[in-house]
Amino acid sequence: MSIFGTMKTAVAGMNAQANRLGTVGDNIANSSTVGYKRASTEFSSLVLPSGSSSYQSGGVTTNVRYSISEQGNLAYTTSATDLAIQGNGFFVVQSANEQAYMTRAGAFQKDSEGYLVNSAGYKLMGYSFAAGAPAAVVNGFDGLVPIQIGQGGLTAKASANGSFGANLNADAAVQGPLATPVTTLPSSNDPLAKYSDKSSLTAYDSLGREVLYDFYYTKTDANQWEVTVYRQDQATPGTGFPYVDSTGTPLAAPLDTVTLTFDPATGKLTTTPASITITDNTTSPQTIEIDLSTMTQFGAKFTPGKASIDGKAANAIKDVEIDKDGTVYAIYDDSSVEALYRIPLATVASPDKLTIETGNAYSPGAESGVVIIGFPNAGNFGQIVDNAVEESNVDLAGELTSMIEAQRSYTANSKVFQTGADIMDVLINLKR
Repeated sequence: MSIFGTMKTAVAGMNAQANRLGTVGDNIANSSTVGYKRASTEFSSLVLPSGSSSYQSGGVTTNVRYSISEQGNLAYTTSATDLAIQGNGFFVVQSANEQAYMTRAGAFQKDSEGYLVNSAGYKLMGYSFAAGAPAAVVNGFDGLVPIQIGQGGLTAKASANGSFGANLNADAAVQGPLATPVTTLPSSNDPLAKYSDKSSLTAYDSLGREVLYDFYYTKTDANQWEVTVYRQDQATPGTGFPYVDSTGTPLAAPLDTVTLTFDPATGKLTTTPASITITDNTTSPQTIEIDLSTMTQFGAKFTPGKASIDGKAANAIKDVEIDKDGTVYAIYDDSSVEALYRIPLATVASPDKLTIETGNAYSPGAESGVVIIGFPNAGNFGQIVDNAVEESNVDLAGELTSMIEAQRSYTANSKVFQTGADIMDVLINLKR
């Protein structure tokens, strides 16, 4: 056995325990860091070939492991933008240089530009609803954008789609060319035009102003109806049809007219597609498609049914709400709610093998496997919990125990080194 080998083994032991103390120090320092995952030092022996009559001391090597997949406790807060993940998955965030990372640190707040950023300055990313309900890009970060919640200023959205239902009275009198006596229809914009029933629908223009559209329903034949739309604020109150003056001069043109046909046996609509398109250029070019497919014709009085339309009046965002499925809703001053983004979750085959980055962030590598993207509450992905953050998974009692063990082991290794040094002194003194 070589004395130098023994001393080198002792040095390896001290270095290993120093590494262990380093991970313990990091764990204790970050025991209150949101989303921090505990680091640990694993030891493995280094064995050198030995004979039956002599022993060659080897040493010890260390490998640092991270308990990234271990769930931390949830701590509830009063901030709606604080987010935690219960189960598998990571938030996708973006650094200042637009690099995408994964993290469990979900203490997000709005910055001066309205972006949701965590304490490390990473921006939370999601899919926008601007082009409709989003779908996840399974194998990468493509399509994700930083989530930005407008604040302070007013926002508005012009109406583009809606639906309108009603029951049209099957026993209503016929109007128009087949009537006796003959009458004119609302679509002709005549002062003496006759109609069967009327209802109105509220929409929004590009400046967020409310616009009322009048729908005129006129029975033109058995099981056949004309539907004509005008803009209400273009009417002139008085006798006769309101969009024509007393001299017969049109004051406004109909925005659209369609003919609906019903099954005489069932009272259900047979016209397909059944919709009316409002083309209104009063404020700016605007087209609104109104679905009429729920219209019916039964032997009962005219009864307006369910109506809906998109768009939004001009008002400011008052609050933000994040659902368990990751949908980010804006709540406006008028109490209306709009879906803005959907937050996905990312995972890899081996989370504990992710590459550690500054700010409790991780990046995928060859050992972790490729990124898989999905939505919360789907498949193996966990759920998002709002008003909560995930605490560090560090156990302080266990870390203090490890620190004492490392200290004792370090001291013992130093004694081995000191003993080897003393033996070397004996050998050197023999020369003297």
